[in-house]
Amino acid sequence: MRLTPIDAPADVSVRGRFRLLGDPRRPGGWSVPDLRAIPQREAEVTFACRTSGMRRHHFAGPLLVDVARAAEPTFDPSERKDRLRFLVSVLGADGHHAVLSWGEIDPEFGNVEALVGVRMDGRDLDEQGPHLVVPGDRCGGRQISRIVEIRVCADARLWGAGG
Repeated sequence: MRLTPIDAPADVSVRGRFRLLGDPRRPGGWSVPDLRAIPQREAEVTFACRTSGMRRHHFAGPLLVDVARAAEPTFDPSERKDRLRFLVSVLGADGHHAVLSWGEIDPEFGNVEALVGVRMDGRDLDEQGPHLVVPGDRCGGRQISRIVEIRVCADARLWGAGG
């Protein structure tokens, strides 16, 4: 099976900015400085790159779950597990994309500490844009460089409801 790149949105032209869309109460544009206002984590990652061998990097940035929470997803507050219906899709400027489940990144469930990196190997990513980093992945397939869009969506469309 071959992955098909998705075209990056044409209106994301400012380097270092991305859109957070889908089913949040507060959709909108974000920048690397915006991400620095969220508590930061650090992660050392090592993964096998198919084209260039072993790669090692040190990243710093907020947790993906904290970024997604800041946009206030439309969870049903009366249902504790409602958030498990949500997916988080991350798109890079080159069309590379990955999808994670909310349950995977939520500390009460999978607790995968995926980062939205704002620093890599001691360098700020303000101009380049943030990177998705999934520590523990054996290969770098879910590392997304130059994020242009993050979508937080309920899975209703997968089951025929709403689309």
